[in-house]
Amino acid sequence: MPDSRLEDLADMVKPEKTIHTTIEFVDIAGLVKGAHKGEGLGNKFLSNIREVDAIVHVVRCFKDESISHISGMVDPISDIEIINLELIFADIESIENRLEKNRRLVKSGDQDIVKEVEILEKVKGGLEEGKAIRNMELPAMEKEIVDNLFLLTVKPVLYVVNISEDDIGKTGEDIAELKRVKDHAENENSMMIHISAKIEEELTQLDKEERLQFMEDLKISETGMDRLVSACYRLLDLISFFTIKLPEVRAWTVKNGTMAPQAAGKIHTDFEKGFICAETIDYRTLMDAGSFNTAREKGLIRQEGKQYIIKDGDVILFKFNV
Repeated sequence: MPDSRLEDLADMVKPEKTIHTTIEFVDIAGLVKGAHKGEGLGNKFLSNIREVDAIVHVVRCFKDESISHISGMVDPISDIEIINLELIFADIESIENRLEKNRRLVKSGDQDIVKEVEILEKVKGGLEEGKAIRNMELPAMEKEIVDNLFLLTVKPVLYVVNISEDDIGKTGEDIAELKRVKDHAENENSMMIHISAKIEEELTQLDKEERLQFMEDLKISETGMDRLVSACYRLLDLISFFTIKLPEVRAWTVKNGTMAPQAAGKIHTDFEKGFICAETIDYRTLMDAGSFNTAREKGLIRQEGKQYIIKDGDVILFKFNV
């Protein structure tokens, strides 16, 4: 996970190791119409996608006669709808299988089963209308039941629109097809970014100085990959905090809203079990102070307890006792 804050902290502390937090992308082959019936890679694709936390859907938004398209034409909205429908069909099949089992158990009078059947029937109805589960307004209890079924259209989606290198620097309002995808993403409460895979490929082949110069010439401040990773963090509601205890400076990832003891548990389970307090300072405040010791002398280090909610950019020294 690229993070300039971690690099700044490393420059200040001079550790032996600098450890970035990570995000894993699983490259899954494209999905074709009829995948839920086994067409193309079909079931293999669907089983792979069940294991991820979010879906990054790359859609083509440029014309190039030398690069064929499976449908014979470039239409990003059509591509999106094909994928969405295949995921919906797969979810309907999963729910029908669950309902078939549960309907036999309803006769036992188990009210939990009765309630689950009602919820699944409701969700199935929404799917049959073409609505993804992530766009259905479900009460917390119903959402919890649905989440436990590992369905596909529950997962948040980020659309990554691959544009021509000639369109770099343009906005969604400048490119008609890009605007269509932008509007579609907004209508279903999904996220969208656009990149040029061709430019990204060229950037990977340059050294740091050449890459920075090339980006300056293109008037872009960060690579598409950096924007992709940042967008995924926002999509999954993740934040980063930092530890600077030598010999390493390290970034850690937690869900937004995580409390201090649970964040400490990311480092080691003993930290959570024996949590005493979290000595905390914001990254920017620490950089202005110049060092952790100077910040402490100035009274800038806060002692936070078990109810403290970790903030993005916190630099933390956990105190614990086991």
